Amino acid sequence: MINLFVLLAYLLGSIPTSVWIGKAFYNIDVREFGSGNAGATNTFRVLGKRAGIPVLIIDILKGTLAVSLSFLSGYEFQSPAFINLQLALGIAALIGHIFPIFAGFRGGKGVATILGVVFCIVPVSCSLALVVFLVVLLLTRIVSLSSMLAGISFPFFLNLVLQNDNKVLTVFSIVVSVLLIITHRKNIRRLFKKEESRVNLFSTKDK
Repeated sequence: MINLFVLLAYLLGSIPTSVWIGKAFYNIDVREFGSGNAGATNTFRVLGKRAGIPVLIIDILKGTLAVSLSFLSGYEFQSPAFINLQLALGIAALIGHIFPIFAGFRGGKGVATILGVVFCIVPVSCSLALVVFLVVLLLTRIVSLSSMLAGISFPFFLNLVLQNDNKVLTVFSIVVSVLLIITHRKNIRRLFKKEESRVNLFSTKDK
């Protein structure tokens, strides 16, 4: 049964929201434009907010719904086994988003899906990291930098500020942070070259 839940979590994560919306409503594969990424940020960049907002919401919900499968497991709420299962489901959904079986294993970077996962498991730490994201975004208007710094802050808030004592959760928080850095390698190179694009936060234009 647990293996089935993990498989379902992967399949949920594999739903290529940006690809399907782009092809269905715009006849465009967003992976062929902009950053080449199948995520919410590139959807905003290529297709505008009418497509970007649904993609962002659905990608977040993919992570939340995947983790929520843990409530069907029969494990006691917040028990070590329950939390470990939540983490396994979250990781499966994240892998699905990055390597989606429904889109030739070419997916996104997983930021929105990670947000849905960690908010469901540790909402306070996630909210604090989200504040970091918003502050950096307002100051720099660079989504990639905001995402990476929020990811780096997450294990800090969870383990040092809120004093988490679950070792598996500690490892997970560090893995999430490292994974965000790895999936943003191209962005890091562009940041060093001062070529990373900035978003216009207050633009009223749409495509």
